[in-house]
Amino acid sequence: MLFSGVFILQFFSCQQKEEISKATEENKASVRRLIDEAWNKGNLAVIDQILSPEYRLHIQAPGAMDREGYHQAVSMYRSAFPDFLFTIEDMVAEGDKVVIRATMTGTQEGELMGLPPSGKMLTMEAIAIRRFEDGKIVEEWVLTDMLGMMQQMGVVQMPGSP
Repeated sequence: MLFSGVFILQFFSCQQKEEISKATEENKASVRRLIDEAWNKGNLAVIDQILSPEYRLHIQAPGAMDREGYHQAVSMYRSAFPDFLFTIEDMVAEGDKVVIRATMTGTQEGELMGLPPSGKMLTMEAIAIRRFEDGKIVEEWVLTDMLGMMQQMGVVQMPGSP
């Protein structure tokens, strides 16, 4: 009797681990799809399929961004950088979170946050943590190298630079 009870517990434990692993892989696939479809190809419809209506993005600037703001951010960057490419360098997932380290590149041919086109090829690195609930991204924290991007654009000089 004890043996069969242990077997049943192990069976359910293995089944639960498989379900968690499957959800984690699905979350990672959703992040890849968001990057590839929305950021790299400009398919904004995918945003509403992947981000929850309650989505909140926490960034370095004051306040948080909602799903509509995310649409606007993707449009703004894709307008400023027509050849925009978002590359996932590393991805780690555990539980309800997916973390990426990414590199974004593109030639600034349009206005960006009030700054005129520089015509320069720019690179910006970022780290993002995305939290999932019911298969959708509900919350995200992002750190980007905005200072490095502004230096590349020639807007900000490093101390001691000519």
